[in-house]
Amino acid sequence: MKKIIALAAALAFATPALAAQCPGDMAAIDAALGTASLTDEQMAEVNELRALGEEQHAAGSHADSVETLAKARAILGI
Repeated sequence: MKKIIALAAALAFATPALAAQCPGDMAAIDAALGTASLTDEQMAEVNELRALGEEQHAAGSHADSVETLAKARAILGI
């Protein structure tokens, strides 16, 4: 029972932290897009991942959003 309570508490505190990370990740991606040297395919993929990350954030799927935006950041090298 203590483990379940500890897990619930950890999730309760982690979700707001992830929610706050998403806008920062999106802003970093937007800033990097202006100076990025990417192929057309990479640019398209980054834009798709950025859009999906924003949709996931808006839907409350913050862990998924952070993961998706991390893929875009990796392509951009940030």
